[in-house]
Amino acid sequence: MNLNTKTAHELHKLLQSKEISAVELAENIFSQIDKTETEIGAYLTITKDNALKTAKAVDEKISRGEKISALEGIPCAVKDNICTQGIKTTCASKILENFIPPYNATAWQKLQAENPVLIGKTNLDEFAMGGSTENSAYHVTKNPHDLNRVPGGSSGGSAAAVAGGEAIFALGSDTGGSIRQPASFCGVVGLKPTYGRVSRYGLVAYGSSLDQIGPITRDVADCATVLNEIAGFDEMDSTSVNTELPDFTKALVADVKNLKIGLPKEYFIKGIDSEVENSVRNAAKIFENLGAEIVEISLPHTEYAISTYYLIAPAEAATNLERYDGVSYGERVDGVDVVEMMTNTRTEKFGEEVKRRILIGNYALSAGYYDAYYLKALKVRTLIQKDFTDAFKTIDLILAPTAPTPAFKLGEMTSDPLKMYLQDVFTVPLNLAGLPGISIPCAMTQNNLPIGFQLIGKALDEMTILKAAYTFEQNN
Repeated sequence: MNLNTKTAHELHKLLQSKEISAVELAENIFSQIDKTETEIGAYLTITKDNALKTAKAVDEKISRGEKISALEGIPCAVKDNICTQGIKTTCASKILENFIPPYNATAWQKLQAENPVLIGKTNLDEFAMGGSTENSAYHVTKNPHDLNRVPGGSSGGSAAAVAGGEAIFALGSDTGGSIRQPASFCGVVGLKPTYGRVSRYGLVAYGSSLDQIGPITRDVADCATVLNEIAGFDEMDSTSVNTELPDFTKALVADVKNLKIGLPKEYFIKGIDSEVENSVRNAAKIFENLGAEIVEISLPHTEYAISTYYLIAPAEAATNLERYDGVSYGERVDGVDVVEMMTNTRTEKFGEEVKRRILIGNYALSAGYYDAYYLKALKVRTLIQKDFTDAFKTIDLILAPTAPTPAFKLGEMTSDPLKMYLQDVFTVPLNLAGLPGISIPCAMTQNNLPIGFQLIGKALDEMTILKAAYTFEQNN
């Protein structure tokens, strides 16, 4: 039985009925890793001994006749910028190459309480800065659908692990599309929750007003199940939202009748890949046939989202990364005095993209430029948020492409950062507005590459996007 292609809910039934054991399932995943990991490169750390130990404990629980939770014994992966106590957390950076956190991120701690089997920590663009997982200090991750193409980023390792059968589900983080874009490129489901819905405590900070942890899964049902476990208020995170938590699995109802779905005209721009546009418009037709009403809407400030994001995110990154100086945090490179030591440390241990964003951020925050760049970007962010608020007065959901193209070739954009940044054109507005969004697969290109579309919801309305995504999945 090929277990590594099944969903968590399918495997849960097989475990409960004792048709398979948790150890057998974990070994099946490790066997797949042995076959494909040298080509895909999804992981930075593999925790085989601990995984088999957890799986054995789950089997003992089942043999005693005890019930297991929905994710118990299910193999999972965690992006390597999410702190895992006793397990290396490098952020794919040389500056943290030997960092072993003394504590767990809240999201992982909550998930760990459900007893899933942690297979390992996944590769990413260094400090989550990038859209292709080519900026890792350790190795490049490849797309399981085509090893000559990127898996997306920055959660490329998590998406590739799930798509390649090297994990059943994974945690990623999304600052400007870093869960949704890799999900689209790898043909899996990726959810960015509302800002504050999932605690950021223990997520190594990139852009503190933008970052959000979320699930990458095989289907929408698994997405809802994982979200149930990681969401909720956390007093350790000052931006955590203290509100009643719904049971997200109750959204798994195939019904979109009377839902009003908006298609933003600014998301179907010149330069968008024709197969992507046709697939997303076709998805809109499927929703219409299922009883939803499709209306064209306008989000007029969309064209400024990239510029706004690439001022705010680097400004926050520059501030967050100040601590990596070889004294407070990070691997140290010696120098004749403290200034040279800090300079050497940051020069040698940070990669090119991280340095680029630190420079942009510090420039935007510097005296004389603060008002012209950073302050102006904050004002435009407010306008982008208002666009969504106005749109949601008349509609329930927004349907849009996740990325303007399918997965691009390895090395295709590394020499042109601006071209790479423009890949985020459809994903960053959500992060600026703090809204939830899910990317789900809708088609394959003629070259057999996945295409995903995203559903964008009102703040704290993950239920509606999960319901619509589930309905589409059941009818596509």
